Amino acid sequence: MEKTNIKYILGEDLKRYNLPSKLSFFKYVKYLLFHTAPGVKFSIAYRNCQHYRGNNKLMFYFFFLCLRRIKYKYGFDISYRAVIGEGLYIGHFGGVVIHGDAVIGNYCNISQGITIGVLNRGKNKGVPKIGSKVFIGPNAVIVGGIIIGDNVLVGANSLVNFNLEANAVVAPTLSKIISYRGTKDYV
Repeated sequence: MEKTNIKYILGEDLKRYNLPSKLSFFKYVKYLLFHTAPGVKFSIAYRNCQHYRGNNKLMFYFFFLCLRRIKYKYGFDISYRAVIGEGLYIGHFGGVVIHGDAVIGNYCNISQGITIGVLNRGKNKGVPKIGSKVFIGPNAVIVGGIIIGDNVLVGANSLVNFNLEANAVVAPTLSKIISYRGTKDYV
């Protein structure tokens, strides 16, 4: 990333949280340390970690350590190697897992409990490539060397291991009553 590019990309991320997009370096550090939204903290640490990765080892390690702390504190297992476009929005913390080789487009919403991961065998072996303006609902799982098009909605608790064209909406089948035995033998 270029120096001017990080300001733009981070600004687009912050706009998604209704925050000012143009801030001084000290305001970024203030948000990184004291802002209440975990997604804001993650975006600042992640973007800076990527930016300084090849440019400045000292700054890279500072933001890498910040990113590591945020990952453990909020349950984000997202590698700084993952390619995520501008306008990232992480709505809630907890259980967000994104493989280091994943590619995610611009202006995507990521919910809690999601997994974007690898398949090591089979016809869809690999890591997903996700388009722009994609909403990934709570507890969704996207795995394999698949392509998710633009403007796709992946509903809560969906398992996606196949390609999705643009504007698709995916949701699991509805739950149904299978018995009236209640919690007998469970509680």
